[in-house]
Amino acid sequence: MKLTLISYGIARDILPAHKHALDIEVNTIEDLKTSLCKDYPELKNLQSISFAVNEEYRDDAFILSENDEVVIIPPVAGG
Repeated sequence: MKLTLISYGIARDILPAHKHALDIEVNTIEDLKTSLCKDYPELKNLQSISFAVNEEYRDDAFILSENDEVVIIPPVAGG
């Protein structure tokens, strides 16, 4: 499945690029999260991480579709 992955904050520092294309065999956000944590173990250290698909927040059970744009939203600290 082809996806566009966009990352912000600390996730952007961990992943190879702010925005990049993936060709990956996943069905759900949970599958994607597992695959990304396997390839980039530093992601496991983030307390909470959210995902948006095509500009809408989605939970781990959300089923991805070909050409979805997936945004990784790391935890945000206030100040």
